[in-house]
Amino acid sequence: MIYLDNAATTFPKPETVYKTMDAFYRTLGANPGRSGHRMAVAAEKEIEDTRAIVARLFGIKDSKRLILTFNATDAINMGIKGLLKPAEHAITTYLEHNAVSRALNGLEKKNIITVTKVRNSPEGLINPGDIKNAITPKTRLIVMTHAPNVLGTIQPIREIGRIAREHDVIFMVDAAQTAGVCEINVEDDYIDMLAFTGHKGPLGPTGTGGLYVGERLTLEPWREGGTGFEPASLSQPEELPFKLESGTPNTVGIAGLRAGIEYVLSKGISAIRTHEQNLTNRLIHALKRDQRFVLYGTTDISKKVGILSINVKGFKPAEVGGILDQSFDIAVRPGLHCAPFAHQMLGTFPDGTVRISPGCFNTEKEIDQLITALDKIASERI
Repeated sequence: MIYLDNAATTFPKPETVYKTMDAFYRTLGANPGRSGHRMAVAAEKEIEDTRAIVARLFGIKDSKRLILTFNATDAINMGIKGLLKPAEHAITTYLEHNAVSRALNGLEKKNIITVTKVRNSPEGLINPGDIKNAITPKTRLIVMTHAPNVLGTIQPIREIGRIAREHDVIFMVDAAQTAGVCEINVEDDYIDMLAFTGHKGPLGPTGTGGLYVGERLTLEPWREGGTGFEPASLSQPEELPFKLESGTPNTVGIAGLRAGIEYVLSKGISAIRTHEQNLTNRLIHALKRDQRFVLYGTTDISKKVGILSINVKGFKPAEVGGILDQSFDIAVRPGLHCAPFAHQMLGTFPDGTVRISPGCFNTEKEIDQLITALDKIASERI
């Protein structure tokens, strides 16, 4: 199988991730923070070591402000629902994943908040000026993707973060497609909340992720229960990270996340991004002048991560995905990619596009095989 669906989840993982998770469960698989015996203490240390390396990845000064979650959706819901209060206003974009769109829409439908969606350019870029113009006296939150999962266009988050800070508005970034692939610094980029998932760019397992909670805000917990901290109290602890981390954590996954991030840092974020961009650019150059194909968003590879959405004229995206899978043993992602508003903006709703997303373990030979396969598919309808 040629796997080109890394925007959904990266595959394969580095060998060190598999080995770390196997060794952890065989030797340290106790419940962290709930007991004083050696295994439980060692499991807790694994969590704190992971927290520290995630903090390093994002330039977080205080690792206690890094909440370990089960994925980016978990983190996004924790941030949005823990922050916004009745009558407040939020700004977002049409490029968002449903993790953002549904969380905001649910609050809006209940008449708790109001929401403004900012439009993007045909290339998939958000104009910081449009964000600024959408701010009202009731605006509490700006929440947006760093790079949308449909187009991969890298957004000017530092400029938007600066605007948010100047207007005393909380700025939340969904880094699901950029963590481990793009350099991110929560201080330099004026980020108050950063949500990420561990199973994509950080090369960790599914069921892992995190939320950075900056000093300018306080979140109400949307999950309450056992924390291994202040067990005699019926109230949720106020101290981070315990306030927002209830229940038994995915400790074996967290160990794998640490191993994945260590691998990313050893290879270099810029080197991984350049490799994925080069593979995507190879595909762009093969298709962009071919009238049988439609390419969406910018084709300037310097402005995007390794994601390309296309359509083959005369075919539904699902048809192309099915043929690539069954006839050529190539995995891609057709459809709406959990981002219906983005496809409405592109004019590709309701069928969507074929999304191709190379990862750090893909090769030029595999991209060439995809190009050959797409040529054969497109030729069938001429």
